[in-house]
Amino acid sequence: MKQHFFHAYPAIDRALNEVNQIINSRITINNSSLNNALQQMASNGGKYLRPAFFLLFADINNKQSEERNQLIKIAASLEILHMATLIHDDIIDDSPKRRGAVSIQSAFGKDTAVYSGDFLFTIFFSLLVETMRTTPYLARNAQTMRKILTGELGQMANRFDLNQSLLDYYRNVNGKTAALFSLAAEEGAYFGQTSRRTTALAKRIGQNIGISFQILDDILDYSGDKHLNKPVLEDLATGVYSLPLLLTLQNHRDELQPLLDKRRQMTIADMEKVQRLVIQYGGVQEAQQIAEKFTKKAHEEIQALPNSKSKRLLAKLAQKLLTRVN
Repeated sequence: MKQHFFHAYPAIDRALNEVNQIINSRITINNSSLNNALQQMASNGGKYLRPAFFLLFADINNKQSEERNQLIKIAASLEILHMATLIHDDIIDDSPKRRGAVSIQSAFGKDTAVYSGDFLFTIFFSLLVETMRTTPYLARNAQTMRKILTGELGQMANRFDLNQSLLDYYRNVNGKTAALFSLAAEEGAYFGQTSRRTTALAKRIGQNIGISFQILDDILDYSGDKHLNKPVLEDLATGVYSLPLLLTLQNHRDELQPLLDKRRQMTIADMEKVQRLVIQYGGVQEAQQIAEKFTKKAHEEIQALPNSKSKRLLAKLAQKLLTRVN
């Protein structure tokens, strides 16, 4: 697995290669279907964002008193949890692709995909027991898993719901995306032995980065290409209404409702019309402004961290991540 996103930052890149080695050593299983599926998932080019944030916060004080191997294992646990949730998401959404490649459930079938996700959870739990059994973060990881599930259940409950509120959207995003970013930053600061204040600050930074990250993904679904992107097609077809659409619905429901009322019978032409209306009526622009508020808050909080090389690198990476346009 290659972390192209971090090639400009050799120190992180080296650490993430070690994380990758841990993951590859753990995902081997004596079942050819599962083994092939897991190897495919591991080679599909994830950015390793959550492990990277963990490692940066772990080094924010320039003193890693914990064993390096422990830190690498914890970083690996974050990516493994993320991988497991992606596999299960693709099963639920019946997604044909993941990270530009054929998804596990599409390539190997839903049974193998379910078992692959479950197996990753067992690896995740094993790494937690090995690294944080005597810390409060064993419980924090369990709480985060619950938040992720709650976010996914909330999104499922809101499918095809034209009356979904922005608060509903933020609640779901807080669970399914921001919770893991927040955990990565918080436990990085904790295992880096920072102060309680810095650990609490890290948690908020991770949450704001996670929210902004998801909003930007939602924006790119509509504006990343002049032609309809696959995620938009999937989201609209499965009734997942993201922020740009929800904002447009507030003042232009009459034009959008006849299209959205078709639900799973929407054609690609219908979806392209929804895309045009969302852009035309400023849904993308307004969502961008909201994302910028969360981004600004994250940057302000990063500036409040103790001065260090990791802090400066964190600011650069957050800037790159939260101002991407394609």
